[in-house]
Amino acid sequence: MLVQLPTPAERTVPRYTSYPTAPHFGPSVGPGTYSSWLESLPVNDTLSLYLHVPFCQKLCLYCGCTTKAVRRSAPIVAFAGLLLKEIRLVAERTGSRRIVHLHWGGGTPSILGPDLLRALVTELGVQFDLTALREHAIELDPRFVTNTLADALVEVGVNRASLGVQEFSSHVQQAIGRIQPFELVERSVGILREAGIKHINVDLMYGLPSQSVEDVRRSVMLAHDLEPQRFAVFGYAHVPWFKPHQKLIAEDALPTQGMRIEQARIAHETLTALGYQPIGLDHYASQDDSLAVASRAGRLRRNFQGYTTDEADALVGFGTSAIGQLSEGFVQNASDTGSYSRAIVSGQLATVRGIALSTEDRIRGRIISDMMCNLACDVDRISHAYGDHDPQAFKCELDELRPWVADGLVRVDGRKIVVAEVGRPYLRLIAATFDSYLGRSRARHSVAV
Repeated sequence: MLVQLPTPAERTVPRYTSYPTAPHFGPSVGPGTYSSWLESLPVNDTLSLYLHVPFCQKLCLYCGCTTKAVRRSAPIVAFAGLLLKEIRLVAERTGSRRIVHLHWGGGTPSILGPDLLRALVTELGVQFDLTALREHAIELDPRFVTNTLADALVEVGVNRASLGVQEFSSHVQQAIGRIQPFELVERSVGILREAGIKHINVDLMYGLPSQSVEDVRRSVMLAHDLEPQRFAVFGYAHVPWFKPHQKLIAEDALPTQGMRIEQARIAHETLTALGYQPIGLDHYASQDDSLAVASRAGRLRRNFQGYTTDEADALVGFGTSAIGQLSEGFVQNASDTGSYSRAIVSGQLATVRGIALSTEDRIRGRIISDMMCNLACDVDRISHAYGDHDPQAFKCELDELRPWVADGLVRVDGRKIVVAEVGRPYLRLIAATFDSYLGRSRARHSVAV
């Protein structure tokens, strides 16, 4: 059922994979600050590692990632060498820490190929303690999955693969420049499972050019035939001012806002009818998957890779544009390969911006995270945990929720907030109520639904 929203669904707000969000990072946090944060990590803290590989064999028109197409091996080999150096630079400051999560993203990280993947994981094993690794995940393009690659992934310890499917309808694939029939994806999944990678994620998208509600439903049903444990269903973010290649997508072919909402609704209804548990804003998991278990236990987390079971004390990012999160704040590497390379070659960390967290940032960030993950939060409990006992704190924000309450999308009991199931698609808009940076920023975001 569609409702008349108190705030327009076409309003642009962040995805809240962090708070404050990346547009508010600044140059006051550089390599020196990051270095001191790494060196001051408590001795027993565990780490989660993210490695960003900014290359693809082909660039898809819808893509919003930091990546570029390459046809030669030389840039890939050179980049792997930089990653090796960065791993050592970080380890010099942290010592041999226990790693509990390891995630490869991009781009298409498998473009490194078996030998470079082996070399990088070997170096990680030298510099860090991988014996406590619970999840080792990689993002894959189904068009480039081979038996050789799958065997190498298993050899280095990968136990979860996330496949970028997006859509199965041929006319939509044509419009977004990514041709991959169902049979191709099915073959890729078979190769991965036969090699020993049993945990499969599938990414789907709505809001794509020439896409209909029936296209979305059909893609969900076909993807379900692949028996993945997890789905992520993202709304296409049309941001041609940020990603110029998206200008090749005809704007008059994009679904209207009402159609986007209907597409999101049909994806949700189809997946839940198939038995998948909704996770936060846009993820779904089989009932026995660790993500669903964590969600039911209230232990779900959200980071730059989306919803996760990752409970590490700090997240360390490697590669261009990679973001890290430590108790003191956030850091981000240079987004262009040239600046990143010059820093690493000179023996410096490649940090170019970040933000040190204030107490207010931590409180607001926890409120937003609890709503995005659990559809509920206790403002007083969170505030008190950070030493703030002001009973008037966030009164304005709680008042701003009244229209959502009137429409039955949110319930407020004193200073406890619960988002109703019908409010799930609008989590970003509801959470934005507590974003004190949003009104003072010129940053442009994607539409909320």
